[in-house]
Amino acid sequence: MRTADRIRTGPLLERYSREDVAALSPEERRRLLIEERADPQRDPSLAWELLYRLEPELYDRLAVAERLHPNILQWLPSHVERIVEVGAGSGRLTLELVSRCDELTAVEPAAPLREILNRKLERQVATGASSADRRARVQVIPGFLDALPAADRSAELVIACSVLTPEPSHGGNRGLAEMERVCATQGLVVIVWPNHREWLSAHDYHYLSFAGDMAMEFASITEALELARIFYPRAVEAIGRRGDRRVPYELLGVNPPRDLAYKTIA
Repeated sequence: MRTADRIRTGPLLERYSREDVAALSPEERRRLLIEERADPQRDPSLAWELLYRLEPELYDRLAVAERLHPNILQWLPSHVERIVEVGAGSGRLTLELVSRCDELTAVEPAAPLREILNRKLERQVATGASSADRRARVQVIPGFLDALPAADRSAELVIACSVLTPEPSHGGNRGLAEMERVCATQGLVVIVWPNHREWLSAHDYHYLSFAGDMAMEFASITEALELARIFYPRAVEAIGRRGDRRVPYELLGVNPPRDLAYKTIA
């Protein structure tokens, strides 16, 4: 049975084996600093990378439930000429950026997530939510945080959502420098849902957090329980007691997507 065809069950950290690491290309393993005998049951970062490539639709269901605070979108520039999005994933933020620029480049290393994002962009056109002309000005391309496929000073907004960390395997200082390289003078580099506020502050980023209750919004209580068993197994019992498809982030022990860090490039 091929790696991609095997039926998987259980929590994320029990879902993949060492054999599944073969789903990553040599280039991906090199860029993500994954050792030959790496074990996804001991390495959460590796388990997430395999999720993106082996079960991208499952990841997308989770990302759809993780709705960003509306004030984040209101805070972003209403229109610029060019945007580069880093780590676009399956399009959680990308679809909101399409109408805010003349040209959008969405960079995503995982091919299965790029496929989902392209389908969503085509669906926007089919449903009339976006024009064919606007879709033609959106590029979804492969690329890694430490070597962005974009020219110096080529975008007025360079943005990432919940992908950049201080670890070299997930961008680190080099990834942050790459985002700043691509950003135009007087443009903005924005990190949405930042993971390490202190690290960004040390690089002269300003921090904003927006108030209000926030919850993950699943399609149903059934889906909430199904996905919690995979991603938040400790919260399953509490979610079942509540019986609500909306699950507060506090119950999951996760920082809500209510904040951002930004820097104007001088």
